[in-house]
Amino acid sequence: MAQTAQTTGSFFNAIKERRSIYGIGKQSPVSDQRILEIVQEAVKYTPSSFNSQSARVVVLLGEHHDKLWDITRDVLKAIVPADQFESTGQKMDAFRSGYGTVLFFEDMKVIEGLQGQFPTYQDRFPVWAQQSNGMLQLVVWTALEGEGLGASLQHYNPLIDAKVKQQWNIPDSWELIAQMPFGQPTATPGDKQFQPLEERVKIFK
Repeated sequence: MAQTAQTTGSFFNAIKERRSIYGIGKQSPVSDQRILEIVQEAVKYTPSSFNSQSARVVVLLGEHHDKLWDITRDVLKAIVPADQFESTGQKMDAFRSGYGTVLFFEDMKVIEGLQGQFPTYQDRFPVWAQQSNGMLQLVVWTALEGEGLGASLQHYNPLIDAKVKQQWNIPDSWELIAQMPFGQPTATPGDKQFQPLEERVKIFK
């Protein structure tokens, strides 16, 4: 029991330490192989409805990481008014200054297959897939934090979807869900504010 409590405590400590880190640099305290292992383990063990395993992930490092944020900058520059682009450009520079980016996708071919196989739940499978993908994002995010990497979660989809698929030859059935730039933290986040738990959690016994 003591070991179980210790393990649970370590898990919640990791959850508490995970934060949105926007100040990141082009260094990593762990190897590229370790980053790949984290992502692979997360993809393998994160649960999914009907064990669909519909999540897909692409890890971009080095020039590929830089290219993603160059693409995003170009797409946004074409739609954001010039007099408002400075802050957007600064955000792109901040993400580009990181070590890498994890791209999260859902394979719609898998989801559509389940919809056909189980028509009673066909309207729920996209929702369940998003929930599972959210769990995957949290697992990767927390694991990266545990290795000394800072990260944040971004959503420039669907604006960049077509160019991302073209650049990295992503299958058409993969739908982009989120982008997670990461790197060695260069800034400490401020204190996080919490709403009263009494308003958010109820227990009946």
